[in-house]
Amino acid sequence: MKTSVAIYPGSFDPVTNGHLDLIERGEKMFDRLIVAVLKNLEKEPMFSVAERVEMLREVTKKWDCVEVDVFEGLLVDYARHRGASVILRGIRAISDYEYELQMALMNRKLEPRLETVFMLPSEAYSYLSAKIVRELAQLGGPLTGLVPAIVEQRLRAKVS
Repeated sequence: MKTSVAIYPGSFDPVTNGHLDLIERGEKMFDRLIVAVLKNLEKEPMFSVAERVEMLREVTKKWDCVEVDVFEGLLVDYARHRGASVILRGIRAISDYEYELQMALMNRKLEPRLETVFMLPSEAYSYLSAKIVRELAQLGGPLTGLVPAIVEQRLRAKVS
């Protein structure tokens, strides 16, 4: 019997309800879904990798087949290491598609057995990004409905 392992990679700085929408729908499609936080030393995130992992684990604990992990380097190497055959990516707009298509094709070139599945967010989250959430938090804007309550609390504490 074939089991499917998918990786949903990203920075998740912070995790939004849009991310959770994809995680919830993705966990129904795959036997195991690994939410993989990218450790990128070139970016200056609002939350540390440990903080992002902690928040993700808290908001995904209700799904048994969802695992939160950290990776650095090439995604295809991480996918091989974890035995994954699918990369799950969200696409909100045409601009996302152009970038994600390039990445998917390069990943396929590097590892032909690795497939990329593109998922559209629910309409309620089609405009939502972690960058917008960070900016709203820094400006004292409303975050209700954009992020889980625990993430909102952490954002408010971080910017105050």
